[in-house]
Amino acid sequence: MTKPASPNSLTLDRFDIAILRILQRDNTTPQRVIGQAVNLSAPAVQRRIKRLEQAGVIRANVAVVDPAAVGQAITLFVEVELVSETAKDIDAAKREFTAAEQVQQCYYVTGEADFVLVVVVPSMTDYEALTRRLFFENNNVRKFRTFVAMDRVKVGLTVPLEHRL
Repeated sequence: MTKPASPNSLTLDRFDIAILRILQRDNTTPQRVIGQAVNLSAPAVQRRIKRLEQAGVIRANVAVVDPAAVGQAITLFVEVELVSETAKDIDAAKREFTAAEQVQQCYYVTGEADFVLVVVVPSMTDYEALTRRLFFENNNVRKFRTFVAMDRVKVGLTVPLEHRL
């Protein structure tokens, strides 16, 4: 299996940027429609998308699911501070947080906290169980602080592309 090229090593032109803008809005847009919008043939669009995927610029093609619609009504933001910050301990925390399906996003950050997690759960009882497993039973977690989202005002993973042209 070939390792994908670094996304930074790929030179993106105006066609790539235009294709990425369309795919970020709706990745189910037919290649024929994309081609008409950016003035390329469908096969040319297909080749460019494949190149963007192989280079790691396009990381995944996923469906964005409304958590509340599937019973995951509570979104929480959690700051986690570790006791030990050795590379081994940081890597262990990354693995543990990544393995928890309730952890939607995990960021290793600077500042007082070592990690910021975005967590979705159906109830506070479920969150309490998660905190016991991820934090209280983990000897390397010094402390954690939780923020409960009152409203999902804006949620997305769209990357601004204006600066690339």
